[in-house]
Amino acid sequence: MFKTALRNVFAHKARLLMTVLAVMLGVAFVSGTLVFTNTISSALEKSSSKGFDHVDVALTPGSTKAEGDKVAKDTKLSDATLKKAAGTDGAASAYGVVSGYAAVADQDGKLVGNGFSTKGGNYWGAAGKPDSRYPLTKGTAPHGRSEVALDAETAERAGYKVGDRVRMSIDGPVLTPTLTGIFTTDDGNVAAGGSLALFDTATAQQLFHKQGAYDEIDVTAAAGTSQDQLKQNLDKALAGSHVDTDTGKQLADDQAATISSEMSSMKTMLLVFAGIALFVGVFIIANTFTMLVAQRTKELALLRAVGASRRQVTRSVLLEAFFVGAVAAVTGLGVGIGIGAGMRALMNGTGAIIPDGPLVVSPGTVVSALVVGVVITMLAAWLPGRRAAKIPPVAAMNAVHAAATTKSLIVRNTLGSLVSAAGIAAVLAATTMSGDSGQLPMGLGAALLVIGVFILTPLLSRPLIAAAAPLLRAFGISGKLARLNSVRNPRRTAATASALMIGLTLITGLTVIAGSVQSAINKMAADSLKADYVVSMANGNPLSPDVLKTLDTTDGVTATSGLSNSPSRIGGETEYLTGVNGKTIGQLAELPMDSGRFSVTGSDVVVDDKTAEDHGWRTGSTFTAHYEDGKKQQLTVAGVYEGNEMMRGIMIDAPTLNPHITDDAVTDMQVMVKTSGGTSDATKDKLTKALGDNPAVKVQDRQDLSNEIAQMFTLMLNMLYGLLAMAVIVAVLGVINTLAMSVFERQQEIGMLRAIGIDRKGIKRMVRLESLVISLFGGVLGIGLGVFFGWAAGQLIGNAMSTYSLILPWGRMGIFLALAAVVGILAALWPARRAARLNMLAAIKSE
Repeated sequence: MFKTALRNVFAHKARLLMTVLAVMLGVAFVSGTLVFTNTISSALEKSSSKGFDHVDVALTPGSTKAEGDKVAKDTKLSDATLKKAAGTDGAASAYGVVSGYAAVADQDGKLVGNGFSTKGGNYWGAAGKPDSRYPLTKGTAPHGRSEVALDAETAERAGYKVGDRVRMSIDGPVLTPTLTGIFTTDDGNVAAGGSLALFDTATAQQLFHKQGAYDEIDVTAAAGTSQDQLKQNLDKALAGSHVDTDTGKQLADDQAATISSEMSSMKTMLLVFAGIALFVGVFIIANTFTMLVAQRTKELALLRAVGASRRQVTRSVLLEAFFVGAVAAVTGLGVGIGIGAGMRALMNGTGAIIPDGPLVVSPGTVVSALVVGVVITMLAAWLPGRRAAKIPPVAAMNAVHAAATTKSLIVRNTLGSLVSAAGIAAVLAATTMSGDSGQLPMGLGAALLVIGVFILTPLLSRPLIAAAAPLLRAFGISGKLARLNSVRNPRRTAATASALMIGLTLITGLTVIAGSVQSAINKMAADSLKADYVVSMANGNPLSPDVLKTLDTTDGVTATSGLSNSPSRIGGETEYLTGVNGKTIGQLAELPMDSGRFSVTGSDVVVDDKTAEDHGWRTGSTFTAHYEDGKKQQLTVAGVYEGNEMMRGIMIDAPTLNPHITDDAVTDMQVMVKTSGGTSDATKDKLTKALGDNPAVKVQDRQDLSNEIAQMFTLMLNMLYGLLAMAVIVAVLGVINTLAMSVFERQQEIGMLRAIGIDRKGIKRMVRLESLVISLFGGVLGIGLGVFFGWAAGQLIGNAMSTYSLILPWGRMGIFLALAAVVGILAALWPARRAARLNMLAAIKSE
């Protein structure tokens, strides 16, 4: 039987080619994902670990616990802490680290690093004693506010050299310090495309609003003192000061774990899509072996007649699947390694530079590729193998094996109906749930419904394909034959169409959800914003107080309001207060009121409906807020408004809140602006110039906000389309394979059709129309399911987003249906040509 199985593989290698390709693509996706993520993870871990070579123990601010009326606070690392750490037994030296956001513009005024990691820090070295973390390759260390040093990669990308003026921003105003030095760094973020600007320590503390404080204190151990021993000594010396200590090794391990966790999310997402491609491939494998078994009915019956047992017949089919899976797995692994290397090169080409490191092909990747390829293929071939074992020896005397019985069809349709009903019930039940509780039932229901529809596809194929009969009549006898061929073997048609159905279900569902969410956010922005412009930092950091002052004095600006945040304790819980300009906020925001009035002056506040419900407040309620500086005040709820994703929480008058903010400077997350001329290019240019043409500051009107959201959704959708394209490609291979094998199976029939007068063009047209009908059938099912799942997921989203409503992208759905038609036409090119070239006399004599 082993020899028989091997002979059958070589005898049918052309028919198995598409199956090998389908499995190979899935395995290549899996192995490519593993190679790519392992390579990046290894390179980043090695790069980041180098950054801790000069750190034996790091001190970081601890936090006091939020208890009762006390707001949680981070401990400040002061010069006194630094001095105490440096004088601890076993410490050789200690230096303070200051870090923050520092956007660097190139010579053309564009942001360097695309916001990936635009960091700033302090150069600790004193005269004659350089900072070992940042070896200078050119120039000298920076001194004073007018000097800066840049990492070598940023200086090269931005086109700066020592002595140039560097255009940059910390929190709003444009700075133009002189570049005095260029240094190298082991910082993995810089190696991955970020930027790093260094100032002297005093300047960094001032610019990052950390006067007299450090974000971290790094301590090096004296000779003969281990990291663990130094940590113990520091813990004793700093006992009770709420300072956290970590060894350099622990920091490196934590950083590696963080990188691994982040890469794990990417790996999981990519593997999910690889799994979808493999799942689609299962249909192709099962269809291929089912057809091979059907075509070899006599052969298998003869084997049974000469003594082969059922188990041996099943085993021979599974052995064929093993050989096919092994070839596909080995080939897929090789292609996957190439894909992994190509993806790294592609990322480097887009500016997201990956640190240098070898391509990582772990034993786990090799084993995973081989196991996935072989196991998936053998599992998919198991059912056809069982069917082969059931062929009775007497079938050797018949031309064809018996067709499916009525009983088997009834059982299949009943099972499909029950599974589909269970899936629909689970999805509908999930739509009534709130929060995350509905996600699991909806996912389970969606999976059941897809399985149920797949089981029912043979039943659904007849009426849906029959609906295309009027259109097919236009193609004469070719169209009629194409329709009859499509429904001749419903199970085969179902398996072929289902592969395409799954891909289009996911694509359509994602498109419906993304379009509806985007529309909801656009509506939210239009309904709640009366401001002409919103000014914010490109990376979401707080703005400098100078930004609001500049806008207030800009010609044409009629009203402004900053939005600042401050923690407080209310009723034993931490709540963030949003400081706004009580006099102007009514001109800049329009929020529907559930009760009361929109008044934010003195001790009056407005509260969103969810917060009010959580605390049991209504208009007129009073409560005591304990501010972060320890003081308290009784506030009155003047009104309750409908909160949304853009504006929510407790709004309080900024003059009431600001005196209690303990930061060195009150900073706004964004500033809303109203102008006398409304929105126009001229007004926007005026505001941009007033802020110094700063690349790190965004001046956006409502259309800009909508476009930014649209761009984000478009980017996300395009990425998902690209990942799902693999499943569609595999589905195309399935259509090609089914048609090609069907042509081989119907050689005699095609020969007879040629003999009675149908020309080659007619035969080609018949095969193409058959492919078109099957593809459109899968497309209609996929789009229908996708719309249903998009609607259902939207119900969950709508529970948290009041402006959400279902938006059906008719244009895109039309494109998807057209795509299904194109798939059918392209997939039929080779099988149709092959059918038309059959020798009619040889075909008639074939069995």
